[in-house]
Amino acid sequence: MYEPDMQLAATAVETAKKIVASAIVEMKNSGIDANQVVAYDLAHAASGVEAAKAMITYGANGAIEARLACAFIAEVAGDLVSRAFGRESLWGINENQLETLHDFVRRFRDPNYVSSLANQMGPTHLDVDFELVRDTFRKFAQDQIAPLADEIHRKNLDVPESIISGLGEMGAFGLSIPEEYGGFSTGNENDYLAMVIATEELSRCSLASGGSLITRPEILARALLRGGTQAQKEYWLPKLASGEIMAAVAVTEPDYGSDVAGLTTSAVRTEGGWLLNGVKTWCTFGARADVLMVLARTDPDRSKAHRGLSLFIVPKPHGDSGGFLFEQASADGAPAKMEGRPIDTIGYRGMHSYEIAIENWFVANENLVGEDSGLGRGFYYQMEGFENGRIQTAARAVGIMQAAYESAVVYAQNRKVFGAPIIDYQLSQYKLGKMAAIIQASRQLAYQVCILMAKGEGALEASMVKAYVCRAAEWVTREAMQIHGGMGYAEEFPVSRLFLDARVLSIFEGADETLSLKVIARKLIDSIS
Repeated sequence: MYEPDMQLAATAVETAKKIVASAIVEMKNSGIDANQVVAYDLAHAASGVEAAKAMITYGANGAIEARLACAFIAEVAGDLVSRAFGRESLWGINENQLETLHDFVRRFRDPNYVSSLANQMGPTHLDVDFELVRDTFRKFAQDQIAPLADEIHRKNLDVPESIISGLGEMGAFGLSIPEEYGGFSTGNENDYLAMVIATEELSRCSLASGGSLITRPEILARALLRGGTQAQKEYWLPKLASGEIMAAVAVTEPDYGSDVAGLTTSAVRTEGGWLLNGVKTWCTFGARADVLMVLARTDPDRSKAHRGLSLFIVPKPHGDSGGFLFEQASADGAPAKMEGRPIDTIGYRGMHSYEIAIENWFVANENLVGEDSGLGRGFYYQMEGFENGRIQTAARAVGIMQAAYESAVVYAQNRKVFGAPIIDYQLSQYKLGKMAAIIQASRQLAYQVCILMAKGEGALEASMVKAYVCRAAEWVTREAMQIHGGMGYAEEFPVSRLFLDARVLSIFEGADETLSLKVIARKLIDSIS
């Protein structure tokens, strides 16, 4: 069996980076819209290479780390070659460039090599403070969330208030809110790391009833930090940090999903504020939330697209998860209401998603993020929040993958087929070894993106980690479910819930196709302009 070779791994990563760079130049010349398939593949290949770069750093820490790094980098290189094979001219490369990766891939994609990693997850290399964060949230998740997770999923129940209040008491909602506003952020390079670690641990036990509870407060908090007035920050951020108020995000519309620039929900000036009219959909946690973060068109000139959008914080009562209707007194006696209809989903249950119709709903001017200086800036404030949401979504994916992997290892050790435990078979070992490498690479990439974001950088990398890790979670949970055989299809094993929950990750916080074509591919091209 081959021994890990980090120098060879670094050479492979450099070669892969050059191949991606050539493809970016070709894409710039040919155009994304005319070559969407290649642009999509390029976005994912580039995201994989970014994860491979993170594993070069990780692999320098020890023998197990190096073994995992080589296996993962070989997987990324093999994927890159398969995407470009037969399309070399579209990628702007020649066959010899692909061939240079062959020897490395041959060594470290070898089935026996990958199989040897079946039960070798490797250490995370967190310092003692963040180990404490991990242990604290892991214990809370195991004690408070895990016993309820399957029942919440099967019966489509609400997230218990005990979980929400418990996380609030732990400070989970203020992990990346500055200390001056009641949070725990200190302005150093590790500001996002605690949030990512906590999210992973909560998501290991439940996506909807754990890790996702942090997402919406994070998105609204980042938007406020980017564009809110000082008074708005001082009023809203401490309430978000403590969990006194819970937020939901109302951006998507029935006819406009990722195409945010086309939104039609309107906000028209009236005495003392604005009247909102329109329909929002996929508003997760919309019933329980105390406020909605609503993106609305304040400039009726639709030709201004995203430049005519503004962001509002819209207070509302708690609603019933089965649907709600709120009415509001209006000055002229005209109907003013907010009505929510739940959207049933195959997974991600507990928080519930809604289509919300808003009619003549009054919002005070002080609830326009940035007030008058925020007019037409809502799209940018919202995107600031969504970048935060993407790194957090990647952490959710890592938590789901870790839980699926652990479940698969235990099942494979105990389930016998043809006279031997499943884990004794090479195919099972290969799947588990590949999972271990992918999960650790996903985790290490998330950690590195956290550091970039804390510096005010990493917008591209946040999108890349979201794209790569969420697709990876689909494969990991599927194969973990497959290792369980027929029992993987049974609700009594949590792996079936993990599989269903993983499927949503490539859809929300930026659908995979839109994220790849409109964000990652475009930013890659812009990087060489």
